[in-house]
Amino acid sequence: MAKKVNKEGMRYPSVDKLLDKVDSKYKLAYIAAKRAKIIEEENYCADENSICAKPVGQALEEVLDDLVKCEFEE
Repeated sequence: MAKKVNKEGMRYPSVDKLLDKVDSKYKLAYIAAKRAKIIEEENYCADENSICAKPVGQALEEVLDDLVKCEFEE
């Protein structure tokens, strides 16, 4: 099975769809950066359905798929 490739650049995943999952673009950036760092440190291999090849894209896909949860203190 051929791996899907993201040819849309930063248009995928859509920021609008991501902001439906996280209520602030700043929180989204924080979550994506933290998760991308973990992905990179662990040499994490994304599943076959992943479109993004880079850690930040994979992190954003995980947020979109509800695989990443984060709680912020008020």
